[in-house]
Amino acid sequence: MALTTSSSASVSDIIVDSLLEAGAKRCYGIVGDTINHFTDAIRRSEMEWVHVRHEEVAGFAAGGESFISGELSCCAGTCGPGSTHFLNGLIESHRNGAPVVFIASQIDTAEMGVGFPQDVDQKALYSQYSVFCEYLTNPENARRMVAIAAQKALAEGGVAVLIVPGDLFTQKPKGSLPWRAHRFMPVIRPGEQELAAVAEALNARGKVSIYAGIGCQHAQEEVLALARRLKAPVAWTSRAKDFIEPNNELEVGMTGVFGLQGGYEAVAECDTLLLLGCSFAWTQFYPDKATVIQVDLDPGKIGIRHPVDLGVVGSVKDTCAALLTRVDPRNDSAWLDSCRKKYLEARDDAAVTSDDERLIHPQELTLALDRHASEDAVFTADGGSPMVWCLRHIRANGKRRTLPSLMHGTMANAYPQAIGIQKAYPQRQVIAMCGDGGLAMLMGDLLTLKQEKIPLKIVIFNNSTLGFVELEQKVEGILDTYTELENPDFSLLAQSMGLWGRRVEEKHELDEAVQSLLAQDGLGVLEVKVNRMELVMPPHVEAGQVASTALYSAKAVLNGRMDDVVDLVRNNFTKR
Repeated sequence: MALTTSSSASVSDIIVDSLLEAGAKRCYGIVGDTINHFTDAIRRSEMEWVHVRHEEVAGFAAGGESFISGELSCCAGTCGPGSTHFLNGLIESHRNGAPVVFIASQIDTAEMGVGFPQDVDQKALYSQYSVFCEYLTNPENARRMVAIAAQKALAEGGVAVLIVPGDLFTQKPKGSLPWRAHRFMPVIRPGEQELAAVAEALNARGKVSIYAGIGCQHAQEEVLALARRLKAPVAWTSRAKDFIEPNNELEVGMTGVFGLQGGYEAVAECDTLLLLGCSFAWTQFYPDKATVIQVDLDPGKIGIRHPVDLGVVGSVKDTCAALLTRVDPRNDSAWLDSCRKKYLEARDDAAVTSDDERLIHPQELTLALDRHASEDAVFTADGGSPMVWCLRHIRANGKRRTLPSLMHGTMANAYPQAIGIQKAYPQRQVIAMCGDGGLAMLMGDLLTLKQEKIPLKIVIFNNSTLGFVELEQKVEGILDTYTELENPDFSLLAQSMGLWGRRVEEKHELDEAVQSLLAQDGLGVLEVKVNRMELVMPPHVEAGQVASTALYSAKAVLNGRMDDVVDLVRNNFTKR
């Protein structure tokens, strides 16, 4: 129902009503002091309040919902620590481009600036990672400011922050113009001269490759039509997996540390590289001598990762459609066939198995999830090795979605983000691929799942270590230090909360356990002991990495850790 039809509507009522009108359905947070009147307005509205146990989880959850749905979500925090707790979750959400409005409350206006308890300048904290961050200073402006925040979050893709002093929530404006958020669907493409220059570069002789980024969302048809005309292999960044991998006979996977051989060669060894909505950060994986062309909606992203020979501003969808009639068709598919062959071989090799009943590779667990998950499942993955296995081994099919922490690279994101996704899609299978370190970091919100009756499926990759950090240390030639995790039995912990929980340590149980987890009507927690010594093998190994790993091995032997070196070799190279 509308809350603002009468002159008795307060700022709290107006904010809630404006957010609902902009498309928000849920607000995540913890109630208290400065937002009590705001949450009471939510109680009287159609908006759902999701009560979490830690505000960081609320920031993750709102961002998870908005990233997958593309719709607005919101969260709200009390003054001081209540709002500062959101920081990491909202930075993650902002860097993912998720449209979220955060109502950050502040102490009463009369107490600001005099060192009053819990006085924190939220603008100084949030302005660096938001598309909008302003104070509400007058009740007459409430509807206008919410409309601006929501519109910028939706149009620019990111977090918008509205800071509201506690005493303003109860104030009632004398009148309000009908401000509201607008949505846009512009057609944006380069000019004719720019299109001609791009076409001329693509028509030059040599090997052409396409590197597709998240800007290719909603543009798969146009990207593949252009790639087929050019006989170009299509490598994709990790954020483009869901949109480029499915039903694509030209795809060659990723490059970089997470990638495989076909994707690496397609990008590094081509003569002409077409970057489409792509902002891949690691310069060393770009080609040394190729002509590089970049297409992006944001002029500020042109040439920031690697020097480009030609950069144009436009949406991938509109630009590829315009280029299709301007580029010459090619008949020679030798380059495409070579990259594709190497990619398929590398993908099969990466799906490792072993004959050891007590040695479960994390890839085996991920492949079991891929086999048994529904065709429209959503997967989240913690920063670290779980996101590698998700990106490499969860099959995208056009219906499934994936959300690892890629831009911010945080731990503990998987099941908090999955909370918001499951709230938005209660009938859809949502699977959180959690590291043991990540889950333990924000373990308290398992209680949120119980209290809110969220039927999430949690899979814990328990290797008793901060595995990705341990790998980083080995590659740098130093002894892995301070990475050990002394974990509880997570399955028993889940059972103590009244949840379904199971632990797997032997391989013959794996498939049946995964099926049992996914068959649960409600929340389930599956803990699997996986190989601690698993290596994330990049598509191209530098000599320095080999030397550093050898140095680690020598140091381990000299420090009485010969067993670690033996396990590293045996579990990655001999028991397969």
